[in-house]
Amino acid sequence: MTTLKLNKKPADSQAKATKLPVRRNSNAMRDRSVPPAKLTDSAKKHGDAKQAPAKASHDDAPRQRNHRYDGTLREPAAAQSQTPDNRTSTPSKAPADTRSNALSSRDRADREGAYRNPPRRGGKVRDGFVASEFDKSRTNKAAFANKAENAESDLPRLSKVMADRGLCSRREADEWIANGWVKVDGAVIETLGTRIRPDAEIIISSYAQEYQAENVTIILHKPVGYVSGQAEDGYEPAIVLVHPENQWEDDPELHRHQPKQFHRGMLKGLAPAGRLDIDSTGMLVLTQDGRIARHLIGEDSTVEKEYLVRVTGELSDADLKRLNFGLSLDGEKLKPAKVSWQNEDQLRFVLREGKKRQIRRMCEMVGLHVVGLKRIRIGSVNLGKLPVGQWRYLRSEERF
Repeated sequence: MTTLKLNKKPADSQAKATKLPVRRNSNAMRDRSVPPAKLTDSAKKHGDAKQAPAKASHDDAPRQRNHRYDGTLREPAAAQSQTPDNRTSTPSKAPADTRSNALSSRDRADREGAYRNPPRRGGKVRDGFVASEFDKSRTNKAAFANKAENAESDLPRLSKVMADRGLCSRREADEWIANGWVKVDGAVIETLGTRIRPDAEIIISSYAQEYQAENVTIILHKPVGYVSGQAEDGYEPAIVLVHPENQWEDDPELHRHQPKQFHRGMLKGLAPAGRLDIDSTGMLVLTQDGRIARHLIGEDSTVEKEYLVRVTGELSDADLKRLNFGLSLDGEKLKPAKVSWQNEDQLRFVLREGKKRQIRRMCEMVGLHVVGLKRIRIGSVNLGKLPVGQWRYLRSEERF
């Protein structure tokens, strides 16, 4: 006969088998930002989920905020201390705000979860982006570049320095720079608008010098009825008189061993350096050389221009002194002039400036009427015996 020994189940197992499920009296969602309450042994026996748990030693400690809460506490590393026997012990309870302030940003991110602390997107103003804090090296480089650019903007342009030194005109300077004919401190400059030091060394290529030597300057005896520049009011420009048939027969250039041959390319860029009124006659300079144009009509030009002026009317000694110095035009005082009688009905004017219709307006101010005006000299170059309506080349030995 076989005897079976049956062990009686403990009471705890029977109670556990008959445990009722925990049900809420309200349908509201539980606040998952705090952990669920722990049930005491008596509450577990009677199935009461509303009984308050025993007071825990970590009431104010930060807890994990997600649905996988397992009841364990995560103490921050800074809140732990070492005992003399190298064993880790939990410190005494401190105020919650003190421990929260002690947490580093990395610990706070671990506690909150990555989804609650997303990475900051750099470069957006809405994300609190500040350029000076984001990349100081880049900001400093930009500030240095702006400072260097401002310092460089105070320097003069290369073309202006070349014109001021009398090397060429600013238009010619731009052409030479574009052609690579200019060196500054040993380096070839090919960029227009380059700024340099005023005392920099400038070297001009021989190609530019040859190009400049080919520029033409012409002395024309302008007749009445022609304008100096562009055609206006039905009057032709004086440049239409420059052709081989109108070249002066006694021009020394025609009698040289190798005379300068006229060709249509000489008319390109030929412009008047100064002007004469439609009803005035005399010496008119037409040139392709920017240096000559700047020397004659530049803002700082002091080249003398001599005129013979035929007038009618009475002129007192006091008014003659006023013509020499004391008159103003357009609200500006005129520079001193040299005015004297050439004969009984003709005055001689020597001016160092050329305002529009200046001599005629000066004469009207002292009661004179101009009936004829002729320019006979510019600088040291004289009109001489050049007939009206004819032209000649500026000789190599002549200087204004």
